[in-house]
Amino acid sequence: MDCKATVKLSGSSRQGKTRTQAKASEHDIDEGNKYLSCGVLNEEIGGLHIKFGNSCEKDDFIVDNLQNWWNIITPTEQQNIKLISIKVDNGSENSGIYTQFLNRLVTVSDRVGISIQLLCYPLFHSKYNPIERYWGILEQHWHGILLTDVETLLGWASRMTCVVTLTEKTYKRGISLTQKAIRGIEKRVERHLQLPKEDIFIHPI
Repeated sequence: MDCKATVKLSGSSRQGKTRTQAKASEHDIDEGNKYLSCGVLNEEIGGLHIKFGNSCEKDDFIVDNLQNWWNIITPTEQQNIKLISIKVDNGSENSGIYTQFLNRLVTVSDRVGISIQLLCYPLFHSKYNPIERYWGILEQHWHGILLTDVETLLGWASRMTCVVTLTEKTYKRGISLTQKAIRGIEKRVERHLQLPKEDIFIHPI
């Protein structure tokens, strides 16, 4: 699971090549909306679920996409899942010490009734996350295309044979938890003795 860099919707050139007679602006004259994308990749079957949103906050956006992925898979697929193992970059918004992110994962684990294992890559090793290959493919896929509106953005992303959704939800900035709430979350997580920040289990109640 990972977020891609934001994409700004505009008619400016993206330094790509296309076979169509597309005329792009040399400079960003207007400030278009910026969209963030979060992907959930099922490594076993290669299924990819991408969610786009125009809110800059990532923690709740990431977990909402995880819940959204769970909601759209079939009941049979849900029953066959015994553990949700999540590989993420060790960023500030989704690390093993960021309380709001862990708080949301605890809620998801309780809601779906399945344990979640959070695996955080070491710093500067995000390139080993399998989903990074898909982000590279997506960038090559729409390279040279003028992403002028959200319909074009979603249309080109959906051509990668993946599930694409959009949310217009605005997430709050700087959500902080009380020390009591943090202690409650820590009671719910099981940290690896040698890698307490990188390998975490969350069990449902």
